[in-house]
Amino acid sequence: MQTELSVNVNAIAFLRNRRGLSWPSVVELSRIALEAGAKGITVHPRPDARHITAQDVYDLSKLLSADIFADKEFNIEGYPDERFLSLVEEVRPNQVTFVPDEPSQVTSDHGWAIDENADLLESAIHRTKAQSARVSLFIDANSSLPEKARAIGADRVELFTGPYGAEEADEEARHKALAALAETADVAYKIGLGVNAGHDLTVQNVPDLVKAAPMIAELSIGHGLTADALKYGMEQTVKRFLKVCGQ
Repeated sequence: MQTELSVNVNAIAFLRNRRGLSWPSVVELSRIALEAGAKGITVHPRPDARHITAQDVYDLSKLLSADIFADKEFNIEGYPDERFLSLVEEVRPNQVTFVPDEPSQVTSDHGWAIDENADLLESAIHRTKAQSARVSLFIDANSSLPEKARAIGADRVELFTGPYGAEEADEEARHKALAALAETADVAYKIGLGVNAGHDLTVQNVPDLVKAAPMIAELSIGHGLTADALKYGMEQTVKRFLKVCGQ
């Protein structure tokens, strides 16, 4: 199985918004990423629009609807409130990833407590799949969670790789976090769920992750990829990440 790359462009939008200008252009940098070989684009339009705005979502949807990008995908992630679900129904992305973020969070830092949120999630999943979108749930590395995700109708799970990405110096903790991710991915794959992963992934730590969990279908990478793009440019950065994904 080939691990695909979806480029999260939130950080690009954040940089643009801090000056209130139209650049750097989220659309143009997304175009470069797609032309360089990325499988898709990921965005997280939060209620305060501190990075991705609703207009960005519309503009990116238009970009990805072009014939030249017919084989590419648009992934929109967010908390399944009415605002978000209505946007998803209007735009009709290929994939919707539900995350348990509170509006004030800087970034995603934990996965769903599925039991406590089962009614909310099951309703949102049913509503979203009616639009022919694939649905993924953001979860922690915990082998008991994939079955719960499947039971309420999810098509995929996205593994929160933050604890793995954060352990750069502590090798023992890093291996422990990696083992938990691999076990959870294996359980999900064996029960028929697709497996995505994302958060704090870099050119340095992706190889061990895809080696330990080769069933991962997609990596969503934003902060580390954007940081590298400042050094290497978007095109070369995407190619660097594709290489460590095994492409």
